[in-house]
Amino acid sequence: MLTSPLAVTIRPLAPHDSIDGLTALLHRSYAMLGAMGLNYTAVDQTPEVTRSRIAGGRCLMAVDAADRVIGTVLFYPPGRTSGSPWLSRPEVAKCAQFAVDPPFQKQGIGVRLTAAVEAEARAAHAKEIALDTAEPATHLIEWYCRRGYRFIEHVQWRSKRYRSVILSKSLELA
Repeated sequence: MLTSPLAVTIRPLAPHDSIDGLTALLHRSYAMLGAMGLNYTAVDQTPEVTRSRIAGGRCLMAVDAADRVIGTVLFYPPGRTSGSPWLSRPEVAKCAQFAVDPPFQKQGIGVRLTAAVEAEARAAHAKEIALDTAEPATHLIEWYCRRGYRFIEHVQWRSKRYRSVILSKSLELA
């Protein structure tokens, strides 16, 4: 783990960004979850799957001062989410494929990516932003709950060995 503050920029996926490199980042970031027996798509997805998932949304990248990709999150605006009653609501946006390269975790990059994807959702006039994660990944559920997300419902995705939880955060001003 790095001890000094890291200069990080959050920006959209750029034409020069490598899909193969992004896929490798996802594999590294999801390896611990895979070792838990959780078959998240990002554990072993191909570059073609990465490209297909990106095509449905807007991919944000966390890059360091050398423009090295160290984190990512995928934003789906309202109207491009489905799969559960909550995700099918017209005012709900979704984020997915959220990852921070393990050597850079616990340095606030995930918090910055979360803030960026929430800003994307507000700009798209979403009232909520939702995500799903594996029910056994309690450390992730707790992390999201500390950031204002709340439990909505359970869902069983086809081909997944685990039940997922849908978490959502209100984007409306208090």
